[in-house]
Amino acid sequence: MSLATVFTRAQSGIQAPLISVEVHLANGLPGLSIVGLPETEVKESKDRVRAALQNAQYEIPARRITINLAPADLPKEGSRFDLAIAIGMLAASGQIQLNSLADYEFLGELALSGQLRPIKGALPAALQTKAMQRSLIVPWENAAEAALAYPGHVYAAKHLLEVLAHLTGTQALPLAKQAPTPVRAIDLPDLSEVHGQYQAKRALEIAAAGGHSLLFIGPPGTGKTMLASRLPGILPPLSETEALETAAIYSISDQGFDFSKWRQRPFRSPHHTASGVALVGGGSVPRPGEISLAQNGVLFLDELPEFDRRVLEVLREPLESGEIVISRAARQATFPARFQLVAAMNPCPCGYLGHPSGRCRCTPDQVQRYRNRISGPLLDRIDLHVEVPSLPTQVLPQTGKDTHTTTTEIVGQRVCAARELQLARAGRANAQLDNRQVDRYCQLGQQDRELLTQAIHRLGISARAYHRILKIARTIADLTHSETIQTQHLSEAIGYRSLDRQHLIAASISG
Repeated sequence: MSLATVFTRAQSGIQAPLISVEVHLANGLPGLSIVGLPETEVKESKDRVRAALQNAQYEIPARRITINLAPADLPKEGSRFDLAIAIGMLAASGQIQLNSLADYEFLGELALSGQLRPIKGALPAALQTKAMQRSLIVPWENAAEAALAYPGHVYAAKHLLEVLAHLTGTQALPLAKQAPTPVRAIDLPDLSEVHGQYQAKRALEIAAAGGHSLLFIGPPGTGKTMLASRLPGILPPLSETEALETAAIYSISDQGFDFSKWRQRPFRSPHHTASGVALVGGGSVPRPGEISLAQNGVLFLDELPEFDRRVLEVLREPLESGEIVISRAARQATFPARFQLVAAMNPCPCGYLGHPSGRCRCTPDQVQRYRNRISGPLLDRIDLHVEVPSLPTQVLPQTGKDTHTTTTEIVGQRVCAARELQLARAGRANAQLDNRQVDRYCQLGQQDRELLTQAIHRLGISARAYHRILKIARTIADLTHSETIQTQHLSEAIGYRSLDRQHLIAASISG
């Protein structure tokens, strides 16, 4: 009897758990069985492997072959195990040497001809392989992606014969090279192309500097979407760790990883008809949703009240924890979801409440029902609420860039400088500070504490909003390179919370 063990990786959420492919050859009627909770795609691999080995001129052992994918309690899916199974069968039958396998892990789907086809999730697998200090052999199409996480130890192969030649020492596989990728995009829309709306631009800069969530409220056509689309251009570039986190999510998604967007913050803008599963992820086999695809980037929700309320409510936990846990009967998956929420909404159903033309005919009850589509707890988690009013008529005929607005490049430099202060002080952006860090880094003088206390009583804001005001004030102070929070910083921060839900409704009713 013969036994061989080959290492590969499964996919479970964003993780790539180690799988030991144990191939056992025994006497008896010829046959091949795969055990260890294989899904349909895995069960079908025996036919692909048999054809690939035959076309590569290798023998199929005429014995009883049992293939165990351990650990047996972890569900296995996909065609990623084909290459490891083929190597295990050849090793168990003595056609290749066993001592050359312990230092390698194998990923790849086999065509019937023996060609290697790409698989999903090569990047997370490379990260886990790096931790085990083994080399990784992957299909050619996955090699550059895997090399981002594990340079110098990823081998690229196009055919099963190339892998076997490498293992037997006949001809070494080439090491994968990192593809040249841009550090920042050069074609992002510029902030100076948005005319007017200086308060909204100021709020956008504050949100970018501290990683704060932001809500634009205004009539149609005032530039809310234009402003949101310019946020990625002023955000600080992704660090190496953040870039790998974001790339790993795209690697396991249906969209795949795009090298042209390496180290660029994602900008996701789902339609308001998106379901809860599309937004947070899910399915019988958990897949990442829009909030995970926006990891370390921006999630823009236009026409916020048009989203189903139950869909919006699922955002509450990820906004606080920075991750989403998807539980199913057979498995559970955790996906990162630390995104920056930017939303836009009209002030009323027709969109023209408070418009100078007076064209709005919505009743107070209609306005209240419209805004009731967004729950108070969700709105309380949005840091900045900013009105985006209609533009004056003299601004509309202007073309080109707004000469009174600094460009994306200049604003981005200020944002990066403020973010560097935050990372040096607390190791994270101000929006991510916990309560103890807020008490430590967002201290106020006696006069400012009294000012904030008055605002709490007057606006009726929650304890969560209280801490968010302090974080925003800390960000405003960082933009001015102030070591302490001054009165003007705190006053501006309070102003961005004055449009809380209850007071929006009260103001509309009284108006």
